[in-house]
Amino acid sequence: MKYAQAEQKLARIIEESGTSSHLQQIVDFLYETFDTYSWIGIYLVKGKTLVLGPWKGTQATEHTRIPVGTGICGSAAKSGKTELIPDVNKDTRYLSCFVSTKSEIVVPIRFRGKVVGEIDIDSDVPHAFTTKDVVFLEKVADMLAMHIC
Repeated sequence: MKYAQAEQKLARIIEESGTSSHLQQIVDFLYETFDTYSWIGIYLVKGKTLVLGPWKGTQATEHTRIPVGTGICGSAAKSGKTELIPDVNKDTRYLSCFVSTKSEIVVPIRFRGKVVGEIDIDSDVPHAFTTKDVVFLEKVADMLAMHIC
């Protein structure tokens, strides 16, 4: 599936589903649609902590609460900028979740200029994410922004 088609499908999911279920449906759709997306989670900002919400992968992560500013996820939440990590083993901020993870992308979800959550995706493939993933996932984050608050 191409990014534009996936974006249209996600827009329909958000439009048609209730607030409580659309985040899990989005995580499930991304996991099932993109082969290189090995684990996907949406973290929500609660005070100065990222709290794991819906996720999909072969196993749960132990990192269900991450202080803002800690790790790659916490850095993205603090800066408000997407983090694209081609090789997690070369980034000292990486909080190891799974030994199989090779690359990661974290996309902040901003509402009215404030980070309210983020999309965190791990891949078992090195250098799995491209600028196409960045553009696509930033659009997804924008679509989610008004539904998270």
